[in-house]
Amino acid sequence: MSVGYVAGRSILGRLFGNPLVIFAAGAAVGYYGYKYRKEIAAAVAKGTDLGKDLVLNARENLADLVEETREAEEAAGKAKE
Repeated sequence: MSVGYVAGRSILGRLFGNPLVIFAAGAAVGYYGYKYRKEIAAAVAKGTDLGKDLVLNARENLADLVEETREAEEAAGKAKE
């Protein structure tokens, strides 16, 4: 291990282990979370809608593939006759 890595790790370890730093980070996250709560809620709702659309499109594509496979099997069965 390099000396810089060990020194950096110990400084970061002490910095992030300090309760005052953790409290300040939590307060900052809480402040910005409250300040931008409407934008965050809108982004989450948009993401949820996109996820639902993705699932519906995948389900539709799968149904189309199953139908095409059935049609191909029926055509192959009629060709053998």
